[in-house]
Amino acid sequence: MNRVVIAGVGSTRFGKFPERRLRDLVAEAVGAALTDAGLTPEAIETVYFGNAASGLLTGQEMIRGQVEMQLTGISGVPVFNIENACASSSSALHLAWQAVASGSREVVLAVGAEKMTGIPKEAVFRALNGALDVEGVDLSEDSDSRSPFMDVYADMTRRYQEHSPATSDDFAEVAAKNHRNGMLNPIAQYGQELSVAQVLASRHISGPLTLYMCSGIGDGAVAVVVCSAAAARRTSGRSVDIRASVVLSGLPGAREGGAVARAARQAYDAASIGPDDVDIVEVHDAVAPAELMAYEELGLAGAGEGPALLRSGATRLVGKIPVNPSGGLLARGHPIGATGLAQIHELVTQLRGGAGERQVSGARIALAQNGGGYLNGDIGAEAIHILAV
Repeated sequence: MNRVVIAGVGSTRFGKFPERRLRDLVAEAVGAALTDAGLTPEAIETVYFGNAASGLLTGQEMIRGQVEMQLTGISGVPVFNIENACASSSSALHLAWQAVASGSREVVLAVGAEKMTGIPKEAVFRALNGALDVEGVDLSEDSDSRSPFMDVYADMTRRYQEHSPATSDDFAEVAAKNHRNGMLNPIAQYGQELSVAQVLASRHISGPLTLYMCSGIGDGAVAVVVCSAAAARRTSGRSVDIRASVVLSGLPGAREGGAVARAARQAYDAASIGPDDVDIVEVHDAVAPAELMAYEELGLAGAGEGPALLRSGATRLVGKIPVNPSGGLLARGHPIGATGLAQIHELVTQLRGGAGERQVSGARIALAQNGGGYLNGDIGAEAIHILAV
């Protein structure tokens, strides 16, 4: 298997841009990634395009990537469209990694993009229903007025608390931490100084979840140049190794987080490391409690010990194992088809030492955990990537 590296990354700012077209966001991100790698559009041999919801939101199905790549200068090459819920773009990266690792391609591009504003929110929330087993989940009567996943996450949180000392104060601290990090990230959609009390006092959403504990909808695009080590010598960006790339489907009826733990074990084995070797982590904090669950599922903390890890300060920017230095989904934003590659963008920036005020000192090994959909008790699609310099 060939060594695979990331030679360039590019991202738009995440936010609400109702006046912008998705193809404009894609062109900005792709242009930035090519510039970062010092490559022209002609160098790209294949494109893996991750997008979750355009088919339902705009009716643009079947050739989404071909349509949205039109302003990038890349044309005439194979474009593969990847739809895998919130793990769409991390799945695109996995396929890009496979193509280079197998030797069938030398330089490829993974793209993640989503446009969720400028569209009635009711349509957005209906589209999100499609990431559930619609015959296996009872949707609330007001599922057209808010994301159905908030009810799913609220139920997962209640079950997590049955075997964990986690409190609402802990969930609020996760949100406050990530919003502080978001203040330092120039591409983040949100970011502000929040107290635990302010998070708890924000509008109630579902179960123990309040507004600031939940990620919001938004727009954004990210692109990543993936290539062989030999091809990377022809690029100008500082290369970052992809040490492991794992994508799994959940097991219906499994315990929550089953896919996360299984994927993490495979990724650690592939990278020949363990959880204690990781310096920095981006996790899928679609809601604040999910970050605590991820601590345990990834082996950063033992069962029921996620709250203690948080309370120790270890997951803050200056802690032993910083988690979500980008602000995570809570503050960086969650345009769902772009989220997986947004994590990769942050980790590559960190490993190169270019994260400015949020830079994690001495980071050399990084892990991204990105999940999508819900399959009757488990994550529908789970991706783990381990990067290293």
